[in-house]
Amino acid sequence: MQIEQKEIMISTPDGEMPAFLGVPTENSSKPAIIILMEAFGLTQHIKDVTIRIAKEGYIAIAPDLYYRELPNNKFGYDEVDAAKEMMYSLDFSKTLAEDIKATIDYLRLRVDVYSERIGVTGFCLGGSMAFYTATKFSSDIAVAAPFYSIVLDEWLEAVRNITIPIYLFFGGADSFIPKERIQQIDSRFQELGKNYQLKVYENAEHGFFCHERSSYNLLAAENSWDELREFLKKYLKN
Repeated sequence: MQIEQKEIMISTPDGEMPAFLGVPTENSSKPAIIILMEAFGLTQHIKDVTIRIAKEGYIAIAPDLYYRELPNNKFGYDEVDAAKEMMYSLDFSKTLAEDIKATIDYLRLRVDVYSERIGVTGFCLGGSMAFYTATKFSSDIAVAAPFYSIVLDEWLEAVRNITIPIYLFFGGADSFIPKERIQQIDSRFQELGKNYQLKVYENAEHGFFCHERSSYNLLAAENSWDELREFLKKYLKN
């Protein structure tokens, strides 16, 4: 499938936010997927994932959530401390929420997007924000698929607000997310009777999906990609 790739600008309350867009060239309306970036910024890896998802028949978009810090807002995978510093400077509950909502609104206004079939996925920081998006914007999206998302206590409480299907991917050897926390998340969804799936890759570490990271796990990455494809297809195409 041929994909048109380009950078676009999304209007937010704080100004214009760049985003990387992948659009299949065939002329028809499609579901859309928002890809939320890792703590390292809108890297080439995230752009590659965006194109990969677009090739599955979606309009795919990755907003640059660090746009307020342009131009020095991307980090190598060996620059963990600098990436963490920028990540922790974000206002999750206000400005970042506004940026994600602006991205949703941008897609909903496109004539080639089925506005009721918008999904969100993300990795690392983006996984956490995909989880948060499900708790805050369930009325605006159709599915969420967070990868190795750190879940704050208030977000765990806010699971009650999630009204969409969600698929959560974790690594069993993730030093940032203890197994006890994953069990708490699982129990919370279960007790509330939510439409969810949760998969733990026992030997996988944080960042297992990214082939550029030392924590890359081929088996976990390939299986989670297959699971993600089927999950999105089930709820956004069927």
